[in-house]
Amino acid sequence: MKNYQAFVLEQNETNKITGTIQTLPVPRLEPEEVLIQVAYSSVNYKDALAAQANSGVLKKNPITPGIDASGTIIASATDKFSVGDQVIATSYGIGVSQDGGYGQLLKVPAAWVVLLPKQLTLKTAMTIGTAGLTAAIAIHTLEKNGLSENKQAKILITGATGGVGNFAIGILHRLGYKNIYALTRKKTTATDYLLSLGATEVFSPDEFVPKTIKPLMKQTFDQLIDTVGGDQLAALLPQLSYGGSACLCGNAGGINIQTTVLPFILRNISLFGIDSVNYDHDDRILLWEKLAHEYRPIALEKIATKEIELSDLPSAFSFLINGTFIGRTIVKIADPSDYTTII
Repeated sequence: MKNYQAFVLEQNETNKITGTIQTLPVPRLEPEEVLIQVAYSSVNYKDALAAQANSGVLKKNPITPGIDASGTIIASATDKFSVGDQVIATSYGIGVSQDGGYGQLLKVPAAWVVLLPKQLTLKTAMTIGTAGLTAAIAIHTLEKNGLSENKQAKILITGATGGVGNFAIGILHRLGYKNIYALTRKKTTATDYLLSLGATEVFSPDEFVPKTIKPLMKQTFDQLIDTVGGDQLAALLPQLSYGGSACLCGNAGGINIQTTVLPFILRNISLFGIDSVNYDHDDRILLWEKLAHEYRPIALEKIATKEIELSDLPSAFSFLINGTFIGRTIVKIADPSDYTTII
């Protein structure tokens, strides 16, 4: 087969971005690259943002977006992987500076690829995707810095109904933490769902964000996994307990925060930036294995997951940008059992 189908974004001279399904030629492999027949991808906030004009996400035009993919290697120019290997490819330049996961084929450097853990399927790997990996990095970071010594710690997760939030709750519950606080604007509609994932209590932002924000406020929680940023984050940092930590891994509420040094120098709190894009490859392999075992949420099957096709992507992007979706969206691109039929 000389061609394959992919969802392609194109930006015109007025910066308008359009997305269409196109027929593309099968790419040639360079040394140390692999060609993956994609079975599943997923929809992340970054993917939705890439489809918006002037977002600054995309570095190539036109491009097949999609920062996540799982599938089967059908051609290999490296001794690291063989034809037939089932793999996961996320982050790096995928779907940003080079064609990504929203196509039947994906060509990537072998150094960007992780073997699929035996306990996961190609589908569950994309239910996890970058969202689950980001949550795992945040929790791994907190545990390396003392969280594992205190199962009673009060842990606040913002943007709790999003993919990162869902997995942060599920992983922490699996690990036995007793005080998992979920913060969401959807408290009235999502409380039962978040409790089913392992949250201990569910709060709305109004319950944590006072009208007047002081440099230091009552110490209400010990650890923070923040997916929102912006003004809400500025209101939460002064509420961290002495010796607490904050992991920042999102900017849905804005990229700017107006705060002071006082929580850091008077309460000894630590601030960690969580980046899943260029995360160390060996550590990435370790965390995917953890996500298949001890980090795998007990309620993985309960995480709200919608399966769509390539043609449904524009609608999925809108739901994410508008903040109206709960959980994860995965994109079915091919039947994993049919991987030998495409070329």
